[in-house]
Amino acid sequence: MKSLDLFASGESGIIEKISGGGKFLSRATAMGFTPEADISVIRNGRRGPLIVKLRDTEIAIGRGEASKIEVKEAVK
Repeated sequence: MKSLDLFASGESGIIEKISGGGKFLSRATAMGFTPEADISVIRNGRRGPLIVKLRDTEIAIGRGEASKIEVKEAVK
């Protein structure tokens, strides 16, 4: 398990845990970041936001927020 910001473009997994304050948890949940959700990284250029695919929607998420989302890597 590793944080979402460490995933490379093209990697995918399942969200295991989200940590952070109440405002972040509320916002993340509203966007669909919930445990057991499948997630794929579309773009992670190591600078700027990550672009992820979550529940058939592409979402841009900042690196600080992505570091609070723990993801279990998909079995290859």
